[in-house]
Amino acid sequence: MSEPVKVLGERRAFAPLLTVEGLQVRYGAIQALRGVSLQVGKGEMVALIGANGAGKTSTLRAVSGMLKAAAGRITLEGKDTTSLKAHQLVPRGMAHAPEGRGIFPNLTVQENLELGAYLRRDTARIEQDMEKGFTLFPVLKERRRQLAGTLSGGEQQMLAIARALLSKPQLLLLDEPSLGLAPQVTETIFRTLREVNATGVSVLLVEQNAHLALNAAHYGYVLETGEVVMAGAGKALLESAEVRRAYLGE
Repeated sequence: MSEPVKVLGERRAFAPLLTVEGLQVRYGAIQALRGVSLQVGKGEMVALIGANGAGKTSTLRAVSGMLKAAAGRITLEGKDTTSLKAHQLVPRGMAHAPEGRGIFPNLTVQENLELGAYLRRDTARIEQDMEKGFTLFPVLKERRRQLAGTLSGGEQQMLAIARALLSKPQLLLLDEPSLGLAPQVTETIFRTLREVNATGVSVLLVEQNAHLALNAAHYGYVLETGEVVMAGAGKALLESAEVRRAYLGE
């Protein structure tokens, strides 16, 4: 039987948006998730941290319908979404910017952004939201006619986030947004994430840089070998000697 989850600090009150209960995921004979439970509130930013192979990406992929859950339950605004596929979750307000960015390199920046809004019919609002994206990431406006594959890694990450936001999500899933990026670019991306979150968009963030993630997040979960072993307010986890030793190299 699993050890009880160690909880640190008080959680701020947010109305529930996403609830994951006892989530299990298998890749053939390998069990990647062993009963993960977590919550994301409306307007809350939640971080998932843990070593490589802990199950962070598998959690996001199961939540967004890219992986089938072997057991457990996922609800979005109280409605069961456990068996829904990714394309069924986008109209319900979920967007996933995956690890590796997942942009279309042979399309322009503008065309990539337009694909983010493919389910929408409100043309005037799409234009406004595209301009908002350019305000968040001005470099994308300069590069809008450029092929996405010619952008730098940081610019591609900005494009992946801006494209996800064009679907008007209430919940944004982000997988390793700082991976392979220079510190200055990473800082820009996290500053923008805070701005996006401040507009009411909930964020579930997987991030190798635990310090950055927990600094930005209201709440965090620590995953080890497919299980949540610790949870708590972002700042409380940052101050935990256990977390600092294991994930901050202190």
